[in-house]
Amino acid sequence: MATRVPFVLCAATTSPNHCLKYCVVAPSLPLPVSSSSLSRHFLSLSFSSSFSSSLGLLPLSKKEGVKRVGRRFGVVAMAESKSTVLVTGAGGRTGQIVYKKLRERPNQYVARGLVRTDESKQNIGAADDVIVGDIRDAESIVPAIQGIDALIILTSAVPQIKPGFDPTKGQRPEFYFEDGAYPEQVDWIGQKNQIDVAKAAGVKHIVLVGSMGGTDLNHPLNSLGNGNILVWKRKAEQYLADSGIPYTIIRAGGLQDKDGGLRELLVGKDDELLQTETRTISRSDVAEVCIQALNFEEAKFKAFDLASKPEGAGSATKDFKALFSQITTRF
Repeated sequence: MATRVPFVLCAATTSPNHCLKYCVVAPSLPLPVSSSSLSRHFLSLSFSSSFSSSLGLLPLSKKEGVKRVGRRFGVVAMAESKSTVLVTGAGGRTGQIVYKKLRERPNQYVARGLVRTDESKQNIGAADDVIVGDIRDAESIVPAIQGIDALIILTSAVPQIKPGFDPTKGQRPEFYFEDGAYPEQVDWIGQKNQIDVAKAAGVKHIVLVGSMGGTDLNHPLNSLGNGNILVWKRKAEQYLADSGIPYTIIRAGGLQDKDGGLRELLVGKDDELLQTETRTISRSDVAEVCIQALNFEEAKFKAFDLASKPEGAGSATKDFKALFSQITTRF
């Protein structure tokens, strides 16, 4: 009688990404079984459909299959494939959450982070998988992007409040951008560099997080520091959509520092959600949508606005495939 152990059944010529999590070992093989011993006892079996079902072989998913060569299959020890994912802007408030979530799922992902300074690296734990680089300098980010499967872009120019602002006097703050850190340099050139390097490296999927409001040239965010930040973000989004790389563009509503996983998420297009009362979303929910987008074909070649209902209104979103399936807009 066959004994089940957690190894992978795949065809003799198929790739690891198309293997099924079948677990069959011949009764003559001693237990416990190591991967090396299983390799030494490589089996070639002739499977009929009735025989495979009688062994109770359970596929990992309906979409994956075993490529058959004649009627012969191989049972080999093989680790389940994991995606290497780089988060740029990993030192930011949303980027930190994405990076942390990836690291909390080591069976699915190998996490990397890209930050701009050594200080930012220290702030998020100074792990070896956090790399310091400047997105405005394409060459400096090549080491971070080489060898990854997916890229999540969370870099953004950040306006600063001008010195002398006193909220106790009822003043309205004035904003500026530091030299070299204007939206044109960060949100356009910096993101373009990331897309170009990723394309050259063969990255399979890019998730780009932007902001709602890009359809309105007169949106208040564009006036901050005279930076036209939404204009430059939109230009980078269009560049990604035209790049040929599978992409997901998430235009988030007003970001809130609240717990995620508690609200019903809403997707829209062309800033329609800005005309409703549901215009905000927690950073944690945005982070989760970024990661879930890596798991579903329904999220690829899609661009959408993202917000949420208030907590307690509606049911918390759990089915992300259904969420992505609602989206029909490519840009």
